[in-house]
Amino acid sequence: MPGRFISRIVAAWVVILMALALAPAASASTDMVLRTCFRATADGDRPERLFGTRGGFDCSQSQRSAPPGDYWVRSSELPAVEPGVVVRSGSLWQDAVTLYVRYADGSVRSVGFTSASAWRYLQLGATFELPLPPAAVRPVQLLWHVRGAANLRGLVLQPRLLSPDVSQHDALQLTAFYAGFVGLAVALLIFNIALGAALRQRFHLPYCAMVLFLIGYAASSSGLLGQVAGLDNNLRLRLNVLLLAATLCSAMMFARRFFAPQVTRGWLRPAIDLATAALLAASLTYVVFMPLHARLLDRVMTLAFFATLLLTLPLLWRGWHAEDRYARIFAFAWGLPLLTATARVLQALNVLNWSFWIDNSTLIAMALEAGCSALAIAWRIKQLNEDCDQARQQEMLARLLADSDPLTGLMNRRSFLREAIGRAEPHVLVLVDIDHFKRVNETLGHDGGDQVLRVFADALRQAVPAEALVARIGGEEFAVLAPASATALPETILTRIRAASMPFDLAVTASLGSECGAIASEADWKLLYRRADDALFAAKRAGRDRLRWAEAA
Repeated sequence: MPGRFISRIVAAWVVILMALALAPAASASTDMVLRTCFRATADGDRPERLFGTRGGFDCSQSQRSAPPGDYWVRSSELPAVEPGVVVRSGSLWQDAVTLYVRYADGSVRSVGFTSASAWRYLQLGATFELPLPPAAVRPVQLLWHVRGAANLRGLVLQPRLLSPDVSQHDALQLTAFYAGFVGLAVALLIFNIALGAALRQRFHLPYCAMVLFLIGYAASSSGLLGQVAGLDNNLRLRLNVLLLAATLCSAMMFARRFFAPQVTRGWLRPAIDLATAALLAASLTYVVFMPLHARLLDRVMTLAFFATLLLTLPLLWRGWHAEDRYARIFAFAWGLPLLTATARVLQALNVLNWSFWIDNSTLIAMALEAGCSALAIAWRIKQLNEDCDQARQQEMLARLLADSDPLTGLMNRRSFLREAIGRAEPHVLVLVDIDHFKRVNETLGHDGGDQVLRVFADALRQAVPAEALVARIGGEEFAVLAPASATALPETILTRIRAASMPFDLAVTASLGSECGAIASEADWKLLYRRADDALFAAKRAGRDRLRWAEAA
């Protein structure tokens, strides 16, 4: 049942992703990536002059090659565009950005933001959309003035000109993407909180923490937190790093607790602890000291992430060879995060160019990982339940064996007394003893004697009512306890024994002694048993193969 619930949630989100991938693009006239050149800011720079000169702008190198600082970034000449277009670019660590627009009549107008006011232009997907200031003539060129750029990914990240319908279409897709992700994460969180409260497994707390941090990271990295809270954009980027580090540390703690101890034995357990501690230290250092030595901090942070993820390789290898199906599901679940983390590390090391989907691949990978891990949790819970059921069955079997006579299957003396003593209302006690049983053993052997005992037990079962207790309390002595209304029971038992077919047609008889009374205490039992036993001996003295009541005895 838990696995079916989780698989439906994961399937629903996969359907959302497929729908987003296959959704047709908006039919718009403007969706254009802008080519740019850059130069460092110098004293006396004026945007009007920079629009008209080519000197000093570097158009051949990547923006990432420039050190942190203040820069001018200029676009190529713009084609004719429709009114209402916006300029979109990715969110970066910057103190302030001003966009200057030169129009066909030579006029220059501007729009911009600081890190504190950037949330006003922040969109889902952590991109900025700046509207071009209205004018009677068309825009012909763009110029950005970027101040306080850490330049970890670029100065102006993949600038594009978009018409309103393209912007709305993209916003709709991203809304569906993030809504599907949050819905999946919240469902997994609630489901595992309930399971954790019910089952109290050690791995549920770090798993829930991982999903909770992942939701926080999604809210921050998507830009939603900045929009809703009016958050300083550089502070939001600090939160991104901290929440992602907390997500990964929780995931490693969950993995360590989830797998059996033999999977994390030896050097791997302290290595995981050391790596997560180093990751938290690196993320806190990044948050406190950024943007001082920005590139060094970013490189240390990237390597700490990658080193922690590398430790999952021996963990998954051992889990896979542990031959537990849930461990193999978990190993499969971590495959995608490893690939996307590798892509992000290569992007941070300038091996790969920046891409929106690489930057957001962590959400997709971790969401699928959380879903697959939840399947592994469900599988393990199923296995735990099966182990508990098996242990319960073994316990019941052990109790049954401890409470029953192994030869006849009847109750033994201990279980008979446990069930009998404490009955305040009167009951009939019938003691049955096989006559001359030593002679039976001498005639048939001990195997034949055991067969006689089993036939006797079957005869007693068939003779007594369903509510009666039947036990073998000695070698060839049996006891039956029934309600006081069963006064004819001794006669019925004697008749059934006489009619029983014994091995080798041997004639086997029994003597019975009966008494009626309460058994509220052990003293009552001893009294009732002594009187019934006296009646039994009276039957034997009278010639055997008969019954006697205690009063008659």
